[in-house]
Amino acid sequence: MRDLLAVGIVVLLVLVALSMATTLRWRYRDRERVRRQLDEAGRTIVAEVPAADSFEYFSEDAEAFYWSGQAIPKRAIHTARLLISGAPLSTVRSRRAPGFEAAAEESAAKDADPVERERWDVDIETAGERVLVPCGSIRQQVSQDLARSIFDAVRQAVEAHDQDAAPS
Repeated sequence: MRDLLAVGIVVLLVLVALSMATTLRWRYRDRERVRRQLDEAGRTIVAEVPAADSFEYFSEDAEAFYWSGQAIPKRAIHTARLLISGAPLSTVRSRRAPGFEAAAEESAAKDADPVERERWDVDIETAGERVLVPCGSIRQQVSQDLARSIFDAVRQAVEAHDQDAAPS
């Protein structure tokens, strides 16, 4: 009787392991399909941000950034902020942004949200909208690295377009 129970448990464990392996393989194929589609569209993936059941991709091409199904034209970006628990850690403003001189002295003394774990986000502001890219609160600097890579890409785009627009 014990042998039959042991065989049943082994069979159950093997089935669970095969189910997990199949699920992982399908998710891997889905990720590769999305990456291939982005590559064919001429986009470069800046960051893979973990979402509830999958990943969302923050990507870019020569003209725009793409997040969550929307395009953010690089030339339209006025301000980008790297946020930790809602408080700005770093900010970049375009010289082309309205009120650039007045906002240069803007205070970053906003209090952080009272949370147990650090939450990292990137806030991108254009003339017509504000896009928040939530990078999460995963431990061991994963969220921080995601947020910093997105912020650095946006900062470089803003600085490059400011140099292009600078009078010679």
